[in-house]
This record gives sequence, structure tokens and C-alpha cells, in this order.
Amino acid sequence: MAGLGVAQIVSWGTLYYAFPVIAVAMGADLRLSKPEIYGAATFGLAVGSLAAYPVGAAIDRGHGRTVLTAGSAFAALLLVAWSRVTRLADFYAIFAGIGVTQAMTLYEPAFAVVAQRTMGDARAAITALTLWGGFASTVFVPLTQGLLDGVGWRKALVVLASLNLAICVPVHLAVVGAAAAAAPAPSAPVGAREPSGRAAVRAALRDPVFGGLAIAFTLYSGAFAALTYHLYPLLLERGFAEATVVGAIALVGPAQVAGRVVVWWTARGRSVRGIGMATVVALPASLLVLIALPSSFASVAVFALVYGAANGVMTIVRGLAVPEMVTNEAYGALNGILAVPGAIARAVAPVAAAALWSMAASYDPVLQAALAMAVVSAASFWAAALHRGRPRRPAPGLDLR
Repeated sequence: MAGLGVAQIVSWGTLYYAFPVIAVAMGADLRLSKPEIYGAATFGLAVGSLAAYPVGAAIDRGHGRTVLTAGSAFAALLLVAWSRVTRLADFYAIFAGIGVTQAMTLYEPAFAVVAQRTMGDARAAITALTLWGGFASTVFVPLTQGLLDGVGWRKALVVLASLNLAICVPVHLAVVGAAAAAAPAPSAPVGAREPSGRAAVRAALRDPVFGGLAIAFTLYSGAFAALTYHLYPLLLERGFAEATVVGAIALVGPAQVAGRVVVWWTARGRSVRGIGMATVVALPASLLVLIALPSSFASVAVFALVYGAANGVMTIVRGLAVPEMVTNEAYGALNGILAVPGAIARAVAPVAAAALWSMAASYDPVLQAALAMAVVSAASFWAAALHRGRPRRPAPGLDLR
């Protein structure tokens, strides 16, 4: 698990957290506007969402090592290509590929591999993986900035590419087992077995619980992405001092890790649906704190801590909700299906928030829209969790012990 955790730090750091740092230097060098540069990231997320289902299905068929290793190798090549870019069209083409590599290397495929190969302790393994991944920004934001200051953005990208080749590729080859059939679920009484493969996917798509989860996770992803991309100017507009804003934003990352640690230590034996029901309420609660309380560091710190912790725990809930609440079968494919609308929401939400701001010259409509999305997300998850449909067997390996 430590090997996969290190690979997640490198993958998240090089393919996600390095982007905004490099974007500033690259934009100044090539005279590109922020919309032009960030449009590439949006385009990449949208293209990557199309790869989520086939990637998950491939892992279900036992090709996890191939998917993760090829994704890291492909990522290295694309980062080198990015280091040589001179035209905007080439930049967009490269980011289409980077979106695919994100679908092949970040949490969803790693969770699918863990769920398939760690059947005896799935929740503990997935939670541990998110704890490792939570340090990616802590490591790679200052590392990328140091590389920019020392060698410039083009050579910095070459260094980031080399980390994928030197760390992620050999780790995935060594840690993830060779292609093998997915581990079978524990025996169940005759007539109580879950459907497998495509039959499981078809059954899940007809299940109102799966539909409720899809709505909940999609709206949550959209609200969180819109707020995260606009948090700095939003807080300044609401009257917070610049130092207060910087301090509050700095709390979000540690709060995510802290939330996962709390789940690790205190939620042993508790159901994922119960953890999720508490977590989805935290995002609208944090927004109400931001809207209702005065512009002081105490209020914005409470917002940042609840906001960050909720997102940290939600990552775990997204990884474990399907096997507990829907089915144990076709984990990769079903999580891939759930990832598609979520990735599209993350791609569209920041642009939509910018459009809302432009219409009103204020972030008030953005906050109101984010609050509405968070409330509907919470209601959808609660409806799915409380649904009294067909009985479901508890997913194997969902004990933190």
C-alpha cells in the first residue's frame, strides 16, 4: 500500500497540483490569457471523463497493472511534450491526453485495483491511499515552485516527467499484481449472489440508489470545484483581508487529511452510508457559515476547516459507496460511470461560476448556486441511503480493523 500511496502523491502532484503553478509562468512566457490556459485544463477533464468507464472495466477484467503503468508512462511523455509546446492548439491536444492519463492513474483506478486485490480490508486500504494522496499538494506545490525559480517552467516539466518514469512506472510494475481475474466475492446463499460484469452494470443503472449517488456526487463535485477555483477572489470580495484569505486557504489541505484521519481512527465498524450522510451535510453547513457570519478570521477558518474536512472524507465515501450501497460486482466499471458526470461537473463548474460572476459583478449568485447544489447533493445522498429497496449484502472488507 505504501508503494501505491507514493505513486498517488507523484501522480496527483505532477498531473494536477503542478498545473496552476506552471500556468502562471507559461502564460507570461507565451502571452496566453488565463481563459486560454485554464480552458485546456477544462478540456482535459472533459476528455478524461470519457475514459473513466473503459479504464474501470479494464481493471475489472484484471488489467490494473497495465492500466496504471501505461498511464504513468504516457503521462511522462505528455509532460515532456508540454515542455516543448509553442502553440495553443498543441497545448489543448496535449491536455486531452493528460486528461486520459488522469483517468488511468488517479484515485478511481487506484481504488478499483485496491478493491479488487485487497478484498479482506478494502476500506482501510482505500482510506490509507487517500491519506497518502492528501500530501500531494504539500509536496508538489513548493517543489514545482522551486523548479520554476531554479530552471524555468519547461525544464520543470521535464523533471516532473522523469518522476513519473522513475517512481510511478516501476512502483506500479512491482506493487500491482500481474493481470488476473478479479477476486471473487465471498460465497453467498444460493439465489443471493450479485450479478457480475455487464449484468451488474445494467442492474445498477436501473437501481434508484445508484441514481441517487450519481446525482449526489456530481453536484458535490461541481459545487466544490466552482468554490475551489474561485475561493481566493470570492473571499476578498466578501471583505476578508488578503492575509486572512491566504491563511484560510492554507487550512483546506490539512483539513482534508485531518478528516480522513478522523475517519480512520473513529469510524471503525460504521457503515459508509452513515459516514456519507454526515459528510454531505458538512458542505452546505460550511457555506452557511461563510454567508451568515461576519468577516473575521474565526468565521473563515471554521468555513475552511469544515469545507476541507468534508471533501477529504467525501473522497473515501465515493470510493466505498458502490460496494456497500449498490453491489460488490463490477467495481471499476461502476465507479468509472460515476466518475464521468463528476469530471464533467468539475470541468464546467469553474467556467459557469465565472459567467455568474460576470452577470452580477458579484460572487453572491455563485455562493447561492453552490449552496443550492450542496443541499440537493445532500438530499440525494440521504434519499439513496434511506432507500428501502432490495436487500444488499454488506460489501466484503469494509471494516477498518
